[in-house]
Amino acid sequence: MASLTLRGLRKKYEELEVIHGVDLDIDDGEFVVFVGPSGCGKSTLLRMIAGLEDISSGTAKIGEKIVNDVAASKRGVAMVFQTYALYPHMTVYQNMSFGLKQAKTDPKEIDIRVKEAADILQITDYLDRSPKNLSGGQRQRVAIGRAIVRDPEVFLFDEPLSNLDAALRVQTRLEIARLHERLGSTMIYVTHDQVEAMTLADKIVVLKDGYIEQVGTPMDLYERPNNSFVAQFIGSPKMNIFPNTDLPQKSKSVLSKLKDKKIDLGIRPEHLIECKEKDAIISGKLDLVENLGEYALVHMTSDNGMEFIAKLNNSP
Repeated sequence: MASLTLRGLRKKYEELEVIHGVDLDIDDGEFVVFVGPSGCGKSTLLRMIAGLEDISSGTAKIGEKIVNDVAASKRGVAMVFQTYALYPHMTVYQNMSFGLKQAKTDPKEIDIRVKEAADILQITDYLDRSPKNLSGGQRQRVAIGRAIVRDPEVFLFDEPLSNLDAALRVQTRLEIARLHERLGSTMIYVTHDQVEAMTLADKIVVLKDGYIEQVGTPMDLYERPNNSFVAQFIGSPKMNIFPNTDLPQKSKSVLSKLKDKKIDLGIRPEHLIECKEKDAIISGKLDLVENLGEYALVHMTSDNGMEFIAKLNNSP
C-alpha cells in the first residue's frame, strides 16, 4: 500500500492542454473515485499516474518516490481496464500468472499468489477455463485477479464495469467494495457513473474540462456542493436549479436576506413534496410521470417556463 501525491500536474498534446495543474492527496489505503462527464480528463489523469501517458509538468509521487520518469512496470501499480484485456489462447491461470512469469517470479510463489487471488475472487473453479467460456462478470474478476497477484502499492480501475449489464454491475461493484475492505489497498477508480462513485468511494474527485471541481466524501458532495456543476452531477435525478428571478413570490420570502444579490436556488427532487395548491411554493404544469414502483419521478414546467423534477414516494 502507498499514498499518492499529485502537485501541479499538467498534460499537453502539442498546444492543447487537457489537464490543468491538478493538486491531489490520496492517503494510504484510501478508495478514491475520479468522476465526471465524458472528456473531463479522468482517464487521462489515471493513465498519467499509471505511466501510460507522459506528464507534461508537475510531479506525481507514489509513497515517497517521484515517479514522473519511472516506467509503468516499475511504479508498483496494477491497472484493470474496462475491456478486460485477457489473452484468449491462455487459461485463466495462465492469464493471471503471465505478468509474474515475465518478471521471473519463482514458480512456487506464482502458484501461491494465483490461488490466493482466485480464492478471494471466488474463481478457483475457473482456473483451467479459457476466457471464451466465461461470462462478462467472470472475465472482469479474472482481470482484477491479474492485478491482485502483482501485489501492487496502488490499484487503478478504468471504468471496469462499463461492459457489464445492469445486474452484473451491481454485483461486481459489491465485489470490488469487499475486495478493498479485505485488502486495505490504495485504490483509484474512474467512472462516469455517480452511483458507482457514491457507493464505492471514501473520497470523490469531481472533474470537469481537466480541472478538479471538488474533492470530498460522498455525503460532503451531496450535501455541500461547491457549485452548480457538482450539485447537478452528484445525485440522481440531478438537482433542480431555480434562478432567483424565476421563483414565485411566496418562495422569495425565504431568501429575503439575500434580496440584493444574484443567486440560484438548488432543490433536489427528493426534497420536493406534494401539497395543496394554496400551500405550494412552486407549482406548474404536469409534463410526465415516470412510475418506478417505490417512487415516481414527476416532470413539471413551472408557470414561468422552468422545467423541474420531483421525486415522490408511492408508498402510503
